[in-house]
Amino acid sequence: MEKDNIAVGLDIGTTKIVAMIGKHNEYGKLEILGIGRSKSLGVHRGVVNNITQTIQSIQQAVDEAQADSGLKIEDVVVGIAGQHIRSLQHSDYITRPNADEVIDSKDIEKLCGQVHKLVMLPGEEIIHVLPQEFKIDGQAEVKEPIGMYGGRLEANFHVVVGQVASIRNIGRCVKSSGLELSTVTLEPLASANAVLSQEEKEAGVALIDIGGGTTDLAIFKDGIIRHTAVIPFGGNVITEDIKEGCSIIEKQAELLKIKFGSAWPGENKDNEIVSIPGLRGREPKEITLKNLSKIIHARVVEIIEQAYLEIKNYGHEEQKKKLIAGIVLTGGGAQLKHLKQLVEYITGMDTRIGFPNEHLAHDNEKELTSPQYATAVGLVMNSLEENKKKPLVAKEEVVEESQNDTYEDQPMSEETEQLVREHKERKNFFDKWVDKFKDFLDNAE
Repeated sequence: MEKDNIAVGLDIGTTKIVAMIGKHNEYGKLEILGIGRSKSLGVHRGVVNNITQTIQSIQQAVDEAQADSGLKIEDVVVGIAGQHIRSLQHSDYITRPNADEVIDSKDIEKLCGQVHKLVMLPGEEIIHVLPQEFKIDGQAEVKEPIGMYGGRLEANFHVVVGQVASIRNIGRCVKSSGLELSTVTLEPLASANAVLSQEEKEAGVALIDIGGGTTDLAIFKDGIIRHTAVIPFGGNVITEDIKEGCSIIEKQAELLKIKFGSAWPGENKDNEIVSIPGLRGREPKEITLKNLSKIIHARVVEIIEQAYLEIKNYGHEEQKKKLIAGIVLTGGGAQLKHLKQLVEYITGMDTRIGFPNEHLAHDNEKELTSPQYATAVGLVMNSLEENKKKPLVAKEEVVEESQNDTYEDQPMSEETEQLVREHKERKNFFDKWVDKFKDFLDNAE
């Protein structure tokens, strides 16, 4: 597998596990080379609760993706979500010893490093430290401090925190499936990459990703991530409600939801009835579609209201923090009929369904543009972005060697100097955290 231009995303969800292999085509669009799906067993609300079943499900999805693409999968980028994820805002600063030197990436690293030392609750670990705005000697709203002069460098951070045990369990499942874990990414961030445009992120947008076990929320404003949250309800809870409310088995409840479900009860007439076969010679059950949509409506309203509460907590009602682009719905749950209209009715915000087709090449299967694959597409995109940066290491090594050989008196070309400089800046704190995390997993076994 040519690691430079091929990437694999592994979306470990509550209802399904997706392994997706992709690469950029000559136009910079994402071409999906292979996809594998398996029913997710052993994951509940985004958290692994049965290691053996999860490993089997991962292997099944990976085998299918390998057969589909004819490529061997070695390392994967894994999305992490679950009810244990929380986020917080934090401000920190450093005082630079020499204010006459320009700020460089080492100063940013030092500042991020300080945030990583924050004391968390027992059993918690920092997953992402995302700088928002910087402040230099009191000058606020600096977006890119590198290259500027200043003595005191200050920043606001969005810190994403998760439970160590849950992260380790996912790492253990991936390693036991015979795969290398290259990076861990927060799932709402991956979905956002796949379905949001840069204009929406600038204007202000809330991404609501309705999965099987959880609903993930990511809020962007001025192109920067401002708030993330995980709501411990998803499509499975709706299925559970239908199962209980109609006294039918789960498989039938899921089919009812997909084929006839609607989030808006007013759409169905009283005389619209669906007949469900009875178990083992029992009489078939008749269920009115109006009752079905009432059950769905009640639970969907609860999920949307919780997401809207998070949007209000972020401060959407303040003029400066207003989300002009409104809400984007994605994930498998976003395919529910009339959901868009219900969300607009509850929140009063413009809403659209987010499809990951903007970044996909046209010759991909139609099915891949479904919202349920948004996270997997986003993970592949993130991985390809990381891989783009990696060849710089090789080029830097070539430069270092060339300085020691017979050509050492020859000057470096401007392009090579630029590559070296960029690479040094890109070895950011998160790369080091991933290395530490890998060591941590190795020691845990």
